Amino acid sequence: MNLHAPSIRLRPLTAAAVKAMLGDGGELAPIDLREELIFSRSHLLWARNVPLSRLELRFARLVPHRTTRIVLIDDNDGLCARAAEILAGAGYSDLAYLAGGTAAWEVAGFELFSGVHVPSKAFGEFIEHASHTPSISADELNAHMRAGTNMVVLDSRPYDEYSRVSIPTGVNVPGAELVLRVHDIAPSPETLIVVNCAGRTRSIIGAQSLINAGVPNKVVALRNGTMGWHLAGLTCDRGKNNRAPTASGSGIAWAKSKTDEVARRFGIARIDRAGLERWRADTTRTLYVFDVRDPAEYQAGHFPGALSAPGGQLVQATDLYAGTLGARIVLSDNNEVRAVMTASWLKQMGWQEVAVLPEAGAEKGRPPDSVLGAAPADSAIEFSDVLATDNVNVIDLSSSQNYRRGHIPGAWFAIRGRIDRALPNIPLRSMIVLTSEDGVLAGLAVEEARALTKLPVRWLKGGNAAWAAAGFPLSTDAKLADDPLDVWLKPYERPGDPKAAMNEYLSWEIDLLTRIERDGTTHFTVP
Repeated sequence: MNLHAPSIRLRPLTAAAVKAMLGDGGELAPIDLREELIFSRSHLLWARNVPLSRLELRFARLVPHRTTRIVLIDDNDGLCARAAEILAGAGYSDLAYLAGGTAAWEVAGFELFSGVHVPSKAFGEFIEHASHTPSISADELNAHMRAGTNMVVLDSRPYDEYSRVSIPTGVNVPGAELVLRVHDIAPSPETLIVVNCAGRTRSIIGAQSLINAGVPNKVVALRNGTMGWHLAGLTCDRGKNNRAPTASGSGIAWAKSKTDEVARRFGIARIDRAGLERWRADTTRTLYVFDVRDPAEYQAGHFPGALSAPGGQLVQATDLYAGTLGARIVLSDNNEVRAVMTASWLKQMGWQEVAVLPEAGAEKGRPPDSVLGAAPADSAIEFSDVLATDNVNVIDLSSSQNYRRGHIPGAWFAIRGRIDRALPNIPLRSMIVLTSEDGVLAGLAVEEARALTKLPVRWLKGGNAAWAAAGFPLSTDAKLADDPLDVWLKPYERPGDPKAAMNEYLSWEIDLLTRIERDGTTHFTVP
């Protein structure tokens, strides 16, 4: 790899220079290339985690503009150089890296953070403190339930999270849907409304959304969510399917009347198609167009080019959707309610140019993935050839979670960016076949693997999906050639004492307010 080649100009930046860039108001994409678990232990507050192992799959959507200022971050272990070669080859021209890695940031006296989606989590703590968002404990909520209080419990998480574990009587109303649907769920102003999530952030933001919209009811957040309920010794429900009803005409009209005032209060601009096209034509700026409605509505028909980003999740994990700080954001929603509420939070989080597009559109399905680079076609192999070849090593580069759910029998788990560490742990045979969820990542990794061994290396066309579609069995017997460092586990997913993990997580979340004050790079506001 030659970083002095004309096409690869990777500039070193000091920690002080990077911190100055975070505050200069220009667009910036700070990209941490380490695996998610490593990233979660210590990272810059605003860094977007895009592991080198999946760089080509994720990067173009997160950082769509090829001239964006990009600062790459690693542990001074060579990941930045490897990523620069890929990005320069894809046309990204403004590439720099944090010299000395995260250790240099700490040496400079700057704050490092643990966890994931930290800006959004810290924002939730800021809002609770600044807005004095009311909350109740699990024991208080349980007492209300026993007393037969007139109330509803609204679970503000996506349906899949809700269905796994929920508070008894809970109704699933994902965050951005709360204002749209609450009038139909709790038409009486006498009904107590309790908003919950798994921990804290979406409970706080959800409850404060209803308060900001002027709901006449008493609204409270369930302190510490389902984790708090569990820690109080109470039993959660599992497998529930109590979803909010479709919003009625009167419910939508009520919600629109409330969000019109929210739009005025927070200075939310509306944009039409002509205005959007002008923004799209501006080659000097990054533009994200997100559809903040329910994913099913998005699939049925959305504005051309818009990406699905349900409003509650966009606020909860903004770093997963928008990789470039300071970019323009357009939120698409045919009735405006969800877009206005989401925009109000993004504005308070520090995103200055956020506009609402009051329409959806007729484009169906999901836009095709933007993959940087292509797999060498001449090295592909069909599943039938794998079966017919003796002494094959199958190495699976799927995420560790997908690998555990099911993989080709006998396949070894490895992380694409760490194949060099995995190969010594595998008793190699006569050929290596790389696979992944759909084969794309495996194909991208072929040349790297070939540089590490004298054995022939091929990639499985269609990956595990093609294998399963052909009717071949999948195995759950794990053969790990590397540690599963690619994923940060939620507190209730971790091995060991779940209560200890939950208490540790909740303490971490509450402490974020103090940490961001020391960091000094946030621009959170409450009008």
